[in-house]
Amino acid sequence: MISSKITSKAQTTIPQAVRKVLGLRNGDEIVYVIENGRVIMSKAEASPAVDDPFATFEEWDSEADRKAYADF
Repeated sequence: MISSKITSKAQTTIPQAVRKVLGLRNGDEIVYVIENGRVIMSKAEASPAVDDPFATFEEWDSEADRKAYADF
């Protein structure tokens, strides 16, 4: 069994053996599924590249921003 501790900020380090099995690298996203009191963690599938500037900058994702940049 592999384990890790949770910090006072609710953070943990994913053990190297788990990172290796999942093929995790810096910047990868992980997803959690909760089933019957257990958590299943897996590597998130890469999302296709999107030609949408608002997809990268969430702080610009407002209706006013979309109207201002609609013609670009």
